[in-house]
Amino acid sequence: LPGRRLARFSSGCPKVCIVGSGPAGFYTAQHLLKAHKDVEVDIYERLPVPFGLVRFGVAPDHPEVKNVINTFTQTAKHARCRFYGNVNVGKDVSMEELQKAYHAVVLSYGAEGNRMMGIPGEDLPGVYSAKDFVAWYNGLPSSRQQNPDLSCDAAVILGQGNVALDVARILLSPIDMLKKTDITRPALEALAESRVRRVLIVGRRGPMQVAFTIKELREMVKLPGTRPDMVVSDFEGVKEALKELPRPRRRLTELMMKTALEIPAEEERQRRDEASRVWGLRFFRSPVEILSGPDRSRTSGIRLAVNRLQGSGEAARAVLTGEVEDVSCGLVISSIGYKSLAIDPSVPFDSRKAIVPNTTGRVQQAAGM
Repeated sequence: LPGRRLARFSSGCPKVCIVGSGPAGFYTAQHLLKAHKDVEVDIYERLPVPFGLVRFGVAPDHPEVKNVINTFTQTAKHARCRFYGNVNVGKDVSMEELQKAYHAVVLSYGAEGNRMMGIPGEDLPGVYSAKDFVAWYNGLPSSRQQNPDLSCDAAVILGQGNVALDVARILLSPIDMLKKTDITRPALEALAESRVRRVLIVGRRGPMQVAFTIKELREMVKLPGTRPDMVVSDFEGVKEALKELPRPRRRLTELMMKTALEIPAEEERQRRDEASRVWGLRFFRSPVEILSGPDRSRTSGIRLAVNRLQGSGEAARAVLTGEVEDVSCGLVISSIGYKSLAIDPSVPFDSRKAIVPNTTGRVQQAAGM
């Protein structure tokens, strides 16, 4: 590969290399090909196949989100674009070689590391990152050996973003609904045998600071065979603050309040009475420790610190009260975000912030990157 690239570099046309073939990589390629009529773009991907999180991160019951693959496929077929899969930049080819072979190198390899909770017990069996759990049910090649134990009654998901709600929805969805999606067969078989009947989605701040969107919440509220379980006191003072919220945040908060506080209509009440599975949002809680049985063979629960909010709105901070509470569960899924990893020793990397230091996208102390 290096020899071929060096040969193309000598042709005189601008050459750009993109490392990573997820949405950011393909949108970059699309823009370059449209804006510059003579540029040639090569896209390198560690996996054998392109599209990154669109392929392996989007929930299987959200096929409409994956439609952008059609646009990316047209970009990949462009005469001035080449895709090279199964190439691990930093191992199969060095960044130094790429810099010599291209006029510019764009890093869009994403965040493949897990953000750790940093608490005792997070290495116990039964504890998973949302990234790994999603990769399992979406069929990421490196996750094919995973076999999550779903034999417990209760699960706790830490984090209140869209990925957390995706995971909760997949855990609680009727199997007949999942059969209509492109979920992997091993995951479908495991979920068909799952004993998980209760899922709590835990956040360290309050209802007005959740990161998920109204679409994902609405799907949870309407999920067949399930009913919500909220704590009324979590919503104290929220109604009075509604008028100060931007419209999207206000509508989202109103739906949470309606779900938690209002007496449902007859049809909805009957649906909830017949539900065999339960989901709930828990606020003002931070993980302190994953609990286990005497033999430490697997997860038996989680200890949560009780928080209060300092400040208001998006800037509100969770402050410990000194109280703790234990929640029994056999499955803990951490959905608190991802972090980037260093790709090559020659690329500057801030390990504390887990970022490539840059100024408006231009990598610091690295020409052409």
